[in-house]
Amino acid sequence: MDRIQLYLKESYNELVNKVTWPTWSKLLQDSRLVLVASLILSLIIFLMDMAAQGLLGLVYPESGIR
Repeated sequence: MDRIQLYLKESYNELVNKVTWPTWSKLLQDSRLVLVASLILSLIIFLMDMAAQGLLGLVYPESGIR
């Protein structure tokens, strides 16, 4: 039990005194960057999927049987 208490005390001390927390403006800036990068990546994946679907449609045309 003493080891758990020591761990919790040291963890709290590290979070309060040693961790450098970002400013609100830096946090917003980084969040916008992640959002834009995610949108760009999802657009690239969508376009690649559409291209693959088109190419496979040429190789395997629909037979009309469903």
